[in-house]
Amino acid sequence: MPETTPITPLAEFKPKVSPDWCPGCGDYGVLNALQKAVSNLGIKPKDLLVVSGIGCSSNLPGFIRSFGMHTLHGRAVAVATGAKLGNPDLNVVVTGGDGDGFGIGVGHLLHAARRNVNITYIVLNNQIYGLTTGQTSPTSARGHKTKSTPGGNLEFPFNPEGMALMAGASFVARGFSGEGGHLASVLERAIQHKGFSLVVTMSPCVTYNKLNTYAWFRERVYKLEDEHHDTHNFEAAITKTLEWETRIPMGVFYETDKPVYEESEPAYAFGPPAKQALGLKKEDWTALYDGFR
Repeated sequence: MPETTPITPLAEFKPKVSPDWCPGCGDYGVLNALQKAVSNLGIKPKDLLVVSGIGCSSNLPGFIRSFGMHTLHGRAVAVATGAKLGNPDLNVVVTGGDGDGFGIGVGHLLHAARRNVNITYIVLNNQIYGLTTGQTSPTSARGHKTKSTPGGNLEFPFNPEGMALMAGASFVARGFSGEGGHLASVLERAIQHKGFSLVVTMSPCVTYNKLNTYAWFRERVYKLEDEHHDTHNFEAAITKTLEWETRIPMGVFYETDKPVYEESEPAYAFGPPAKQALGLKKEDWTALYDGFR
């Protein structure tokens, strides 16, 4: 029998501080799925770093027992990239919302995808700005009436999964917080994947988004694996990201093996920066000095 990694008790990831999202918020489901995924993978809290930006969902690092960083709006991926490059032994997970990730932070998303940095980015997509009480976000439906668009949203929604694929992401998936078990299995695959992983999680906002509700999603979602979707077929993955109004696919759209950024980084010639000795050796100082003579 092949050896298996021992499961880390789920209780080890439960913090002393309880989440304070609105009752019924989809973010609870994402938090539970993430805790279940890292538990099943046998990851220890000391080996997990969760990084976030700004928004309701970006409070998540405070609700899971691990290392965590609550960073600047739209800059979570940049901070997470630095942490991963500094210490590649860390399992680095980024959590944030659709405004944080697909609005102000979209540039960092695309470049992390094309570089294939070995991190996992979970975007809790509620299709609204919840923290600021209900304005349209980059993924809000056209025509959606909100505080900022009382006459209906004039903009077309952003397609994050399709954009990530075109940018070069080596793992792209979608989950639904109303399907916790399925979401946990998708997150396990994403965290195990060697390279940049994007998991867009549909996480209904029960307070400010009365359009994209749990009931609305349950009438439309289906699992890609139930229809034998080929996760290695790029063209098929792109086609699936275009499905939305009547049928919404959940699961892994695409995964492929390609070199990760860290494997080509010259700075690793002497090992990861976090584990290198501080300062320079005498011969290095001499060589540096002689170079300026």
